[in-house]
Amino acid sequence: MKKKRHEKIVEFIEKFDIETQEELARRLKEAGFNVTQTTVSRDIRELKLSKVPVKGKKQKYSIVEKQKKPMEEAYIRVLKEGFVSMEMAQNILVIKTVPGMAMAAAAALDAIHLDEIAGCIAGDDTIMCAVRTMEATKRVIEKLEKLME
Repeated sequence: MKKKRHEKIVEFIEKFDIETQEELARRLKEAGFNVTQTTVSRDIRELKLSKVPVKGKKQKYSIVEKQKKPMEEAYIRVLKEGFVSMEMAQNILVIKTVPGMAMAAAAALDAIHLDEIAGCIAGDDTIMCAVRTMEATKRVIEKLEKLME
């Protein structure tokens, strides 16, 4: 339940300019989550959300991009070097790599720990990623495209 609530919080702060814990709690309740102010406060801490300025004097919650660890940078480098293309097939993400790189790229994906991905299977030049939902597959594609920049 906590993981689903955290996913919903991230979805809300990406979609709306949420200024207060009360507004976040209200939206969560409307989405069917039974939360208290204490729960919302703890979730904000655990997700490492911060307030950032928007439009004049207003502020909103945002995800603070954590600094990448050196090993994570190495995994991203492996992905970039092996990546050729990707295609969504419902909740399956098919990633093409240069020949011989699929296993290394799949291990890199696993090591990066994208919550949306349940697991990966790799061949020689193809990775099949089982993603939890179709919506999550779209998010994974966006995240990977951002990593490839």
